[in-house]
Amino acid sequence: MISAGDFRNGMTFEMDGQVMQVIEFQHVKPGKGAAFVRTKMKNVITGSVTETSFNPTAKFENAYVEKKDMQYSYNDGDLYYFMDQETYDMIPIATELLGDNFRFVKEEMMCKISSYKGKIFSVEPPTFVDLEVTETDPGFKGDTATNVTKPAVLETGAEIKVPLFINVGDKIKVDTRSGEYLERSKG
Repeated sequence: MISAGDFRNGMTFEMDGQVMQVIEFQHVKPGKGAAFVRTKMKNVITGSVTETSFNPTAKFENAYVEKKDMQYSYNDGDLYYFMDQETYDMIPIATELLGDNFRFVKEEMMCKISSYKGKIFSVEPPTFVDLEVTETDPGFKGDTATNVTKPAVLETGAEIKVPLFINVGDKIKVDTRSGEYLERSKG
């Protein structure tokens, strides 16, 4: 059990059956009346952020969120299978738990799987991935105008905007958080 007076940034606790994470907290001691803890917290499963005030003696159950690296193996219909690197178990995860940024993940990439009490609630792909361009209009020598882009389809099927000099077969680095082209891959 933890009390609201012990809140720290990043701490997770259970409230009304939901797992909450402290984003910001502030101990307030007004001149009149009792002290309280103003807390900005995020529901780690739904992502919603709320602000609430608590009595510093309010007690909450500790919530241990497990984060584990697992390797994406394959998908079969609406299920995506990930391999636990320690036990080699295959864990099926439903499509609705995968974020939009999962479109940049290809087989055998490592992802961070978050779960609470054995229930998986999020899949986080690597921040940067190297992918091959499978479809795009050809680039032209000398066509180096700044910030001019064209659409390109990557080996995972995702479509992003790339500079004009990128051609089919080039490997590029993509930021999975924003879906943006970063640079040509080294090697």
